[in-house]
Amino acid sequence: MREHLGFLKTSSAVVKIAAWIFLLLGITGSVGIILGYVPGKTVTDGVFILSLIIFFFFLFYIIAKIADLLIKIINEIKKE
Repeated sequence: MREHLGFLKTSSAVVKIAAWIFLLLGITGSVGIILGYVPGKTVTDGVFILSLIIFFFFLFYIIAKIADLLIKIINEIKKE
């Protein structure tokens, strides 16, 4: 497992960055839908998309935090 520490650190950082980008773009798009800038979409669609965006942000962020926790556990095991 120790040989995968670099991969875990890198993937954790990439997933966190992707989660934040996903959140910012999703909020921008869903607010545009809610404000009526997108024809053919209702306010309900915008709120639904916003809730999905927030859910996926937390999902990706939790996955990255689990990778960080795994790194800490491996480092603690390595100390012993």
